[in-house]
Amino acid sequence: SSRDGMVAVGSVVMNRVASADFPNTVCGVVGQKGQFAPGVMSKPMTEKASVARVQEAASSVLAGERHPNTGNARFFHAQSYVANFDNIHYVVSTGGNAFYEKRRPELVTQRTPLQNIEGLTTR
Repeated sequence: SSRDGMVAVGSVVMNRVASADFPNTVCGVVGQKGQFAPGVMSKPMTEKASVARVQEAASSVLAGERHPNTGNARFFHAQSYVANFDNIHYVVSTGGNAFYEKRRPELVTQRTPLQNIEGLTTR
């Protein structure tokens, strides 16, 4: 994923940690069943450059950096996935994922994933 994508995922994780609806630790949130594609959390990373990029993004999120467009989003899916629910309000697409908030249907104003955007995070 892009740096923006990794920071956006991290922002969603931290939004979940802060929510009473999810576990209150990073490990608790990312360890929940069905949160990531099979193997994502257990497959070893072998490319050193990728490991360094992921570690840098994760460290930045843990130090307080957030993607500027995720807002209160606590959910995301692959940008190519078509979700047919009336309560999904999309806030940003980056790194190949679409990030969204769940809202009452009458408060949803963005019903389709936005165009992918990159280059918004620092570093």
